[in-house]
Amino acid sequence: MQTLREFTRKTKRGNILKIVREHYLRDDIGCGSDLCQYCMQNEAYQLTSQYEIKSTLFKFPHYIVLDTNVVLDQIDVLEEDVLHNIIVLTTVLNEVKHKCSSIYKRLNELIHDRTRNFYVFVNEHHQDTYADREPDETANDRNDRAIRLAAKWYDTHLQASQESKAFQRTARAVTRVVLLTDDAGNRAKAEAEGILVANAAEYVKSLEDFPLLVDKLSQKSFESEKQALPQYPAHLSMKELLDGLRQKKFLQGNFQASRENYLEGSVNVEQYEQGILIQGRESLNRAVDGDIVAVELLPESEWSAPSEIVLEETNVYADDVPSEERVEDEQDMLQQVQAAPAAERTPTGRIVGIVRRKWRQYCGILQPSLIEDTTRHIFVPADRKIPRIRIETRQADKLQNQRIIVTIDSWPRNSRYPHGHFVRSLGPLGNMATENEVILLEHDVPHCKFSEEVLSFLPKLPWTITPEDYAKRVDLRDLHICSVDPPGCTDIDDALHCRELPNGNLEVGVHIADVTHFIRPGNALDKEAAARGTTVYLVGKRIDMVPELLSSNLCSLVGGVERFAFSCIWEMDKEANVLKKRFHKSVIKSKRAMTYEEAQVLIDDASETSEIAKSLRQLNRLAKILKRRRMDNGALVLASPEIRFQVDSETHEPLDVEAKQMRDTNSMVEEFMLLANITVAQHIAAEFTECAVLRRHPKPPPTNFDPLVKAARYQGFEVETETGLQLAHSLDKCVKADNHYFNTMIRILTTRCMMQAVYFISGSLQKEEYFHYGLAAPIYTHFTSPIRRYSDIMVHRLLAASIGADSTYAQLLERKANEELCNNLNYRHKMAQYAARASVALNTHLFFRGKQEDEEGYVLFVRKNALQVLIPKYGLEGTLYLKSDKDGKDGLERTKSELIFTFNEEDHTQRCGNVVFHSFDPVTVRLSLDSSNVQHEKLVFKLVKPYIKGFSVESDNTAVEATAANSQPPAKKTKKDKKKK
Repeated sequence: MQTLREFTRKTKRGNILKIVREHYLRDDIGCGSDLCQYCMQNEAYQLTSQYEIKSTLFKFPHYIVLDTNVVLDQIDVLEEDVLHNIIVLTTVLNEVKHKCSSIYKRLNELIHDRTRNFYVFVNEHHQDTYADREPDETANDRNDRAIRLAAKWYDTHLQASQESKAFQRTARAVTRVVLLTDDAGNRAKAEAEGILVANAAEYVKSLEDFPLLVDKLSQKSFESEKQALPQYPAHLSMKELLDGLRQKKFLQGNFQASRENYLEGSVNVEQYEQGILIQGRESLNRAVDGDIVAVELLPESEWSAPSEIVLEETNVYADDVPSEERVEDEQDMLQQVQAAPAAERTPTGRIVGIVRRKWRQYCGILQPSLIEDTTRHIFVPADRKIPRIRIETRQADKLQNQRIIVTIDSWPRNSRYPHGHFVRSLGPLGNMATENEVILLEHDVPHCKFSEEVLSFLPKLPWTITPEDYAKRVDLRDLHICSVDPPGCTDIDDALHCRELPNGNLEVGVHIADVTHFIRPGNALDKEAAARGTTVYLVGKRIDMVPELLSSNLCSLVGGVERFAFSCIWEMDKEANVLKKRFHKSVIKSKRAMTYEEAQVLIDDASETSEIAKSLRQLNRLAKILKRRRMDNGALVLASPEIRFQVDSETHEPLDVEAKQMRDTNSMVEEFMLLANITVAQHIAAEFTECAVLRRHPKPPPTNFDPLVKAARYQGFEVETETGLQLAHSLDKCVKADNHYFNTMIRILTTRCMMQAVYFISGSLQKEEYFHYGLAAPIYTHFTSPIRRYSDIMVHRLLAASIGADSTYAQLLERKANEELCNNLNYRHKMAQYAARASVALNTHLFFRGKQEDEEGYVLFVRKNALQVLIPKYGLEGTLYLKSDKDGKDGLERTKSELIFTFNEEDHTQRCGNVVFHSFDPVTVRLSLDSSNVQHEKLVFKLVKPYIKGFSVESDNTAVEATAANSQPPAKKTKKDKKKK
């Protein structure tokens, strides 16, 4: 049977177009129930009578039909292995797909899990459940009617099947069908039509055997807050926002909350290079980090400057303070940051509405409530940029010392904090596995096990190289090839060789693991690698981009084993000038896999005359020439404090920590990897002018260099930033005889002025924009690490296609598809970097637990209420607060320090009596771990030298008060506290 669906559409030219579509209806679509005697089931029963849920609302066996809003709001409830025999209508499935792709994916996983008994009923093509849209009926109303129609049909259909005498002899209760909907209008209509119906909250609360499932209900509002006074301005409607954006009254951008000041954030918009500053709770207006927001720009007379104050919300239960007093206190705090010179002020605005929420699941801890026997609690996220979240839970005692996951449901105007609900527990606080899980989740790192479908595309073991493989590749097994990597490296991407040719020139080869031989385009393994984007390295843990069989075995260029490689080979003269180059797929057999230290020893040992030693010495000599040439072209030598941990093999806890050492061999490998990347970039850009995958490093805007230029000028140095070459020369001159670490600190500051390097497609930009600023290279890409970077896999495919070593395919040349891949890669690389830093911070805290050490350091920045101190020995950076305060019993009391530190805006110094702190000044600090805040353990920096009476700690080994008070930023005493006294 078929029906016609007609509708009209207006074209761009104003013509009316009538569109007629045929819609086929069938009578052979099964209901999926094992109770049915009428349907021809074309698959195993999904709805079975073996599951019976005990509900006080419906005291009989029942199936559940879900409305769309229940799926969208209560997916966390549905994912619990509690509800079975769920009917998912195609109407609902399609609505969820269009409204939220992430929830659609989660729903699909439930549907494909046979143990959960979720059955998809194709109601849109069943002749008894199809609902044609009526005149003047909205699409939403039509869909609601279709859901009710299907629920009514299911109930009637199943009751008819249970009227037989055979069923009645079983004495079993009749199974009915219940519709769950949170739409009040839809529910009222369902009740009028005689359908069994309930909302999600009522139904979950009625489940006798699962009382804790209530915790997972989406919380739009709390009863006690419904009559509360508004604390924020109302958001404009979507129509008002769109009209305002169209008329240029508002600007649209991505909101980024500040980590250091909870009353500050910024919105990145195209029109303003540095974004629009947002200050104050009302101006922030319930925006959460990552949201797409609409901003109204304030008049220039009301513009402010970014604060240099480190401000944390110390009072978790701030709702207990009367709102008038709290507003007054916050205004007092804002006055400190708004009183800035006109020259330092930047565009400032206020958020008038949310265009699109970017809420996700958040990791953190439950804050103990001040009220006994309450179900309402405050959740404190691990990410400082996320506000506290109010949740309801009946298992607070159990969750007290656990890391948990919470999601946001809503943020009403009358609530200081957003409302959310508990999702699941990750494990005990402080447990290494739990803390690593938090890091991975918070940085959106895909880390689940590879699926069976992905693993099915791996080669079967034992794997061997066949004669056909040898015939297609260049045999380089006789060359003295070796690899040089960090200690413990098992995913060896690259190997090198150098030999003298009969004509006196040198042949230099870079051999890269041929991962694309094993990962073919478009299969599940390729898609998974593309989604992950990069391997993520935590301390003592690696999250692979590709399965371990490839990363640590078949692709890894381990010593003494034949492996497939993609080789880039140059002929050079003795001065490292490239005379010829060639690329080919090869078979290699690395003669030795070495660490940087082992390779350095081999080079330095004059008695060592092996071919490998000779090769390494030549490579090292050439690398120094290549590096000097790059420096002369304006390449930058930057610095960042990096540390290495020795980890216990059983507990995975850090045993020792030290700053990473850089040897000549590090630079040697780096130079040839850079040369290979540049050589390949030139080749693929010439071959594929519109779709080559390249990497660029944009030149920073001049304002980015302001902190560097000011800091250097205070020390008597002028830093020129007009070109990379000028900057490089300026950095070389920043040397102080009495401070050997000064130049390194200047380079660390320079690193922080840089823009992020990004992947892009050649056809999307002009050639002048290909430039890599940090390397001073006109063109660049990534070719040398395909085991751990998907970008390199894309480049390998392009290079192979260009030399005829592999066939091309449609998506390889699709610019739009590759641009989307590049966007994902840029995001994944950024998150991987942040995750690695968070892992280092976690292990640093574990290392200092129960210890205190006095270490020499340097002042990196001077802030209004703190010094940013760098400890070279450990590569650590931390905040030394210049004013002390003491927590009162309720977290509100504050007593000011008698010591007065004066901040000088002009030369960025702090003075206390005769002691003046400048950037780059040497200091001695005492390091210890403050564990009073279990959510945010932090290293406490206390001043030892220069000695300030009443502020510095004694330099001997006597016990020191290790209270959280001395490490906290200043906060005001509230009027409520004064009244208490």
